[in-house]
Amino acid sequence: MSNEKFSISIAGENALILHLTDSVSTLTAAKIQVIATELREKLASSLIDIIPSYASILVIYEPLRTDHFAVRKSLQKAAKNIIQSSTKTSDGLSKLVTLPVYYSTDAGPDLATLASKSGLSINQVIDLHTAIEYRVYAIGFAPGFAYLGEVDQKIATPRLATPRQKVPRGAVAIADRQTAVYPAESPGGWNIIGLCPTLMFDPLSIPTMPLTTGDRVIFESISRDKFLDLGGALGHFEATK
Repeated sequence: MSNEKFSISIAGENALILHLTDSVSTLTAAKIQVIATELREKLASSLIDIIPSYASILVIYEPLRTDHFAVRKSLQKAAKNIIQSSTKTSDGLSKLVTLPVYYSTDAGPDLATLASKSGLSINQVIDLHTAIEYRVYAIGFAPGFAYLGEVDQKIATPRLATPRQKVPRGAVAIADRQTAVYPAESPGGWNIIGLCPTLMFDPLSIPTMPLTTGDRVIFESISRDKFLDLGGALGHFEATK
């Protein structure tokens, strides 16, 4: 794999380690986090642990449920996807996109819990989430699902222990130091703090997605009435543990 920007090595009888050969940087670390997220989604039932570092990721798998070849294939696919999508990083080539968000406990069922765990008020969480200009590190998981980073450390929070079976389209969520907008209804384990009325994927539009890798994103807090005027819809959220 001399032309690849990554390498995969055996790290034990049931473990592999992926190294990105990029120079160590915030972007490299973000790529690793995106790969880790995708692997958790794809290999959930076969994993014992995933341990990301700044430029590598250790995958320990359950040998009774999968094997070296299947895990290597998943690692290769995830690494190639992130490398292929991370081609546009210059501010001169990227665009700035503003995404409106209705932040509220009825639109963001995890907002109050996140605030409480962080020792912040709900308004402080909203202020911190809207204060940063985020970078689109990759498009993955589903068409239009843009991995954005990085949120303020004060509101960084791990994925839910029990993922929801149904997350609505437009859900604005946080997992660790990444944030994203769900482009379609799907299962998900990120912490939902609001809803965005903007379509993140529309196969009938050109382009089909408002964001691409390298773009910059800011979130703008809007009222409930504005959210509904822009075509947003409030729905029922599953309770979580």
